[in-house]
Amino acid sequence: MRPGSPAGEYGELQRLVDALYAVNPSKAVSRMDVLVRAEVDDLGDDLMEIVRLLPGGTYKRYRLCDQLNSIITAHGWAYLYGTVE
Repeated sequence: MRPGSPAGEYGELQRLVDALYAVNPSKAVSRMDVLVRAEVDDLGDDLMEIVRLLPGGTYKRYRLCDQLNSIITAHGWAYLYGTVE
C-alpha cells in the first residue's frame, strides 16, 4: 500500500453492513451478530478492532452505521477503510 492511499480492505465494512441487512433491511442485529459476521468474513485486525469497539445492544442499520462511523472517525481511519451507509 502506498502511503496516503486507501487500504486493500477499503469498503469491507460496507460489505459487512450490507450482508447483515441483505435479507431484511429493517431488522435489528445484535453486537454479537456483527462480531460473528465479521469473523466469518475474516476481517483484518484493524477492522475487527472497530467491530469490537461497538457498544452492546441491538442496532437498526442507521444506528449501526452511526456507531461504526463514529469509531472509524475517532481512529482517523475513514480514508483508509471508508465509512458506511
